[in-house]
Amino acid sequence: MSRRRCWLVKSEPEVYSWEDFVREKVTAWTGVRSFQARINLRAMAVGDAVLFYYSGKERAIVGLAKVTKTAYPDETAEEGGWVCVDLAPVKAFKTRVELSAIKARKTLQNLALVRQSRLSVMPLGDVEYRELLEMGGIAA
Repeated sequence: MSRRRCWLVKSEPEVYSWEDFVREKVTAWTGVRSFQARINLRAMAVGDAVLFYYSGKERAIVGLAKVTKTAYPDETAEEGGWVCVDLAPVKAFKTRVELSAIKARKTLQNLALVRQSRLSVMPLGDVEYRELLEMGGIAA
């Protein structure tokens, strides 16, 4: 049995907010059109942990989710080969974890969020994942 992995996905709150996500209970994470992000989507497994990050003006992690269905064809794509996964919300962060706070921690400097800021779906290491949960007020 493979171990659970951790990921971070981005959304602009005015396009799809944490509140929208909670209201829907499960969503297909569609619209990803980056080759690297597509590789990451394909690597996701059911039960993997996912941090929900607001991009744009807010720039903060706001919640914890999980993968409920592995990669399948993204019907919103005009050409083949693009995939999506299904995600479900688990818990809102008690404290939003702002990008500025992430950048201020030496232990988080290697995060793709800091190094490849435009990547919309990225892996997280276990240590970084636990630290981000702690910063958000959630026990790992």
